[in-house]
Amino acid sequence: MAAVTRGSFSVLRQLLSQQYRRRCFRLQNFRSDRTLQPLIFRCDRNLQMFGSRALHTAIVSQGPIVQFKLSDIGEGIMEVTVKEWYVKEGDKVSQFDSICEVQSDKASVTITSRYDGVIKKLYYDVDATALVGKPLVDIETESSSEVIQEEDVVETPAMAREEHTHQEIKGHKTQATPAVRRLAMENNIKLSEVVGTGKDGRILKEDILNYLARQTGAILPPTPFQEIQTPGPAPAPAAAAAATARPVSTPATKPPPTTPKPVFIGKDITEPLKGFSKAMVKTMTAALKIPHFGYCDEVDLSRLVAVRAELRSVAEARGVKLSYMPFFIKAASLGLLQFPILNASVDEGCQNITYKASHNIGLAMDTSQGLLVPNVKNVQLLSVMEIAQELNRLQALGAAGQLGTGELSGGTFTLSNIGSIGGTYTKPVILPPEVAIGALGKIQILPRFDANDQVVRAHIMNVSWSADHRIIDGATMCRFSNLWKEYLENPASMMLDLK
Repeated sequence: MAAVTRGSFSVLRQLLSQQYRRRCFRLQNFRSDRTLQPLIFRCDRNLQMFGSRALHTAIVSQGPIVQFKLSDIGEGIMEVTVKEWYVKEGDKVSQFDSICEVQSDKASVTITSRYDGVIKKLYYDVDATALVGKPLVDIETESSSEVIQEEDVVETPAMAREEHTHQEIKGHKTQATPAVRRLAMENNIKLSEVVGTGKDGRILKEDILNYLARQTGAILPPTPFQEIQTPGPAPAPAAAAAATARPVSTPATKPPPTTPKPVFIGKDITEPLKGFSKAMVKTMTAALKIPHFGYCDEVDLSRLVAVRAELRSVAEARGVKLSYMPFFIKAASLGLLQFPILNASVDEGCQNITYKASHNIGLAMDTSQGLLVPNVKNVQLLSVMEIAQELNRLQALGAAGQLGTGELSGGTFTLSNIGSIGGTYTKPVILPPEVAIGALGKIQILPRFDANDQVVRAHIMNVSWSADHRIIDGATMCRFSNLWKEYLENPASMMLDLK
């Protein structure tokens, strides 16, 4: 028993000796730093406490810095041009504050902040090209680290459906509370298609309800816009005096824009094509690969002028400016019901044709951003008054340069009102993937013979059609034009086919 105990103590002694040697070896390794130790501990204890407190305060006052990335705008857009910065480094921003405006080849987009914080860095200069998924700015946030994790999730293209919460297609504020977004989602409404009436364009519950009412046929007052008037006879002196004495309730017309004085620079200037100009290059290059054929005719709008004059005051009482274009668009839709091949599209190899169920009729507009073609959706389901209301909205957005992707995409047939500028005839170019387009000239008062061979004053408008000759023959285009012309020359005949 004593031998066993003696052996156990011997083993324990060896283990303790090994641990002692290890500790000694560690101390020898750090012996070279022994001279530094007194320097460290000579610091005043009060200074140490002050330094630690100051460091702690700095950490608390500086929030996490988030790289705010350019999220997926949609439509396959991978790069945009930075048109304008609304902030600079050091500026304090809040949620939904505008950060910058970017422009793709399809639309202008205003990027808004997701966070409350301070701008620390701008990644791009004005007119520089920004890439989707790359940082736009660094923001020192006032939030916790959980916000950074959320940023990495929300800003990915897979979550593009959430982009309308923090981005806005220019002219369509998409600032909305979760309750409003839920209401829009339940009714399958895109926030980008709703114009907000709240503060800073915030979308309210009432805006969603009004949008639903419009979809079901209710008439809502839109934003008024100036329209092109047809030439008319000069008023008699008595009538002019009466009109002067009578109070006018219509808004005063804006003075015509002044033409800037030309400046001779004296040197060549080269600049890259960007935005809508770049998009036009692609579109027109593809368009002119289509074999076009043209067809022209003239339309007597004398009866339509009288009908519109009768209905104009009724429309204004409902807050709608009624021009001739809603009649042109509705007549085209009625004609497309009889000739659906004109409301179709073909694939790139022209091997398949798709007949479109919706009549999304576009209107070519001359805007400050160039030629844009917004379209009125589902014209086959709309009345003339509803079409006029939607045109009012598109005209107002176009004049303000605020047309978004929702208005510019999805067209199936196009009318170009070249007469609003002053043309009579033109050769319109088809807008792919559409297969037909019409161009309307200005309305002129010209002498014509009536049924009794008497010379009368007539309101004449010329129309020029272009069609894809690969799938549309001249006879089809002619028959469609004759039907469209019949509806306009005899507006009462439209009543038989209206739904």
